[in-house]
Amino acid sequence: MNTRTSLHVHHLNGCAPRPLALYLKAIGILRLVGEQADRHARGWWQDEHFCLLTKLDRQALERFFLEEYAPTPIFNPWGGRSGFYDGSSEKNSRVALVAVEDSDLPRLSDFRHTISKVRQLIETLGDVKPDSDEAKRKLVRHLRQEIRDGGSKWLATVLADLGDEVYGPPILGTGGNEGSGSYTAAYFAAIRECIVLRSWDDVLPATLFSGNDETTRSWDGSFFARNPKNPKKLKKEVVRGPFRQFLPEGNLTPWDLILTFEGTCAFRSGVAKRSTAEAHDRLVSSPFYFAPHGVGGLTSCDSDEFVINKGRRQPGRGEQWFPLWHSPVTCREMEALFCEGRCSVGRKQARKPIDAARAIGRLGLNRGITDFVRYGYLQRNNLATHFAVPLGRIRVQQHSNAHLVDDLAAWLDRLQKEARRKHAPARLVHAERRLADAVFAVLTHDDTPQRWQAVLEAAVEIEMLQRGETALGAGPLPRLQAGWVAALHDNSPEVRLALALGSAAAGFTKDARPVDPVRHHWLPLERGARRFQIKEKRLVDDPRVVMTGRDALADLAAVAARRLLEAEANSRRVLPLQAARGCAAALADLAELIDGHVDLTRVLTLGRALMALDWRQRYTQRAWERLAKRPRCDDHPDEAWLALRLACLPWPIEEGLSIPAESSIISRLISGDATAAVRIAAQRLGASGIRVPFTCAFADAETARLWAAALAFPISHRSARRAVELLVFDFFGVTHA
Repeated sequence: MNTRTSLHVHHLNGCAPRPLALYLKAIGILRLVGEQADRHARGWWQDEHFCLLTKLDRQALERFFLEEYAPTPIFNPWGGRSGFYDGSSEKNSRVALVAVEDSDLPRLSDFRHTISKVRQLIETLGDVKPDSDEAKRKLVRHLRQEIRDGGSKWLATVLADLGDEVYGPPILGTGGNEGSGSYTAAYFAAIRECIVLRSWDDVLPATLFSGNDETTRSWDGSFFARNPKNPKKLKKEVVRGPFRQFLPEGNLTPWDLILTFEGTCAFRSGVAKRSTAEAHDRLVSSPFYFAPHGVGGLTSCDSDEFVINKGRRQPGRGEQWFPLWHSPVTCREMEALFCEGRCSVGRKQARKPIDAARAIGRLGLNRGITDFVRYGYLQRNNLATHFAVPLGRIRVQQHSNAHLVDDLAAWLDRLQKEARRKHAPARLVHAERRLADAVFAVLTHDDTPQRWQAVLEAAVEIEMLQRGETALGAGPLPRLQAGWVAALHDNSPEVRLALALGSAAAGFTKDARPVDPVRHHWLPLERGARRFQIKEKRLVDDPRVVMTGRDALADLAAVAARRLLEAEANSRRVLPLQAARGCAAALADLAELIDGHVDLTRVLTLGRALMALDWRQRYTQRAWERLAKRPRCDDHPDEAWLALRLACLPWPIEEGLSIPAESSIISRLISGDATAAVRIAAQRLGASGIRVPFTCAFADAETARLWAAALAFPISHRSARRAVELLVFDFFGVTHA
């Protein structure tokens, strides 16, 4: 005898990742079938719809919902329009509740028992609606003690209790209400229509298998209840806006609403207590729920982080990410996923979307999640109503460089606080948003070098504002690990030159620590270049800061000029600018710069960001490989500039051959007098024994400024010797005059 059970795959095209109502409907179907009909049933997402594998064929599945399904008891005696109290505002909800309560259907027995328990408890507490936080907390505590079975699942979803406060997780508004509307009233009405009266049996197949089209009846929240004046007739009542935030526009059927609410019961909530005094120090801990941060969406903005209440900005409801998976899971496995739906970065729980994006790859891969649909609980249309607004989809994928964002995490948090202060300038708000968007994009899209460069460019924009004494509390760009080199390296001359500039310092210790890094010319920093120099809550007016960020040519020339002046003041005739090992500027790249083929503004922006790099770290192998791709090229700047370069070096070309630097070379170039600058350089080289085949050169003022700017990029010993070879062909191996 063959006892093998046939399995059936149902493609539930009526369930989709968006809007949220249709996603939750899929979760509700798997939960109900798994708990009440087939505990081995499995579900997964495929081609933008939900699939269900079960022993129930199509006819049996429809029969289960029409004749056997026992609805989860939900209730809301702590909120508005609950149906448990007298008063005109409770009328429709009360009628809908009584209509369910009066039914004698066996599958509603648990529902009726729960309603009876709630009524008894309300009567024990004085038969009055809780009008204070203390009264609400007392009612909730008693409900948790008395309500069991399905009602306890509802309580775990709709409320999070911390003893002295009761929170309503945003997935169900403010604890079963949204504005003046009651979710529970709509649920009572839908149960009355679909389970008690069976008025919507004909739409169930479309609800499950094909979705709702123009030919399917839609529901406006109306239901029929007993008419007290004429018991033989039913009176029409209406619960307005039944779907609320789950369906921002359009209508579905009451079956959709029932299954949506059943889906919410899979998302149990709690409270994660914080030790800080922030607005979200007691954060509602729902599955994959995060504090509000208007980032990563085309329409996101800082106002989405707040609730506008009577003209005041209060902390918003945040956002929630809902997972999609392609591997079949049972109801128990799905609920375990939601129960463990916390993202962590290291030992810290992810609090914001950027934190979640940092953590989500490993979690998703471990749990079989392929995507997350991101929803924000945002105000729209008016000041009271919130909607679950889709903010995009996050594909789960491993990013080899994602750990680099750890360097910026604390800085990003401080910047957000500065940008959300009451009188924060609009420029800071926009700059912080741009940086957060760039970081979010690099974590949730393909992490190309261009995306990593965009992060650093946005970070430098923040430092530009800090030079104007805005957001000083956040501090300068923090120390970056060496992996950033590999992440942003696109084998372009701009990036190679930025590395040379960013690593420039007076010298390096044996452990590769930079001595007097060039970053001191960009920001007024304390020794070590990690903190601002601040006196009386203002930046110190440091004469070493010569870069303004407005003119790349002027900034680079000013750095070279300042270094020469400082060296002369210390009786040193050198230009103290050396690059980190492997990062010196190549002659071919400098030729491109001088010829005007390099985006100098981009070079300076990336270079300023790379000044924060921790040059003590050894480069990763990947970084070396990318740097090794530097094209071999015989191109070089013209001989006049090579003479200028050799006259402005930080060290002797070789033992016994030192060329004293002259600060007037830079000042002449900055003023546009290239002829005089080259004459001085030629004289210096000649005095050192290097006889160049010219004594002067001619160039316009713009070229002279380019020549000056190019001197800010340190070169290697090898490049210096190559420059000598180009100027004097028989230099090496002969006696110098």
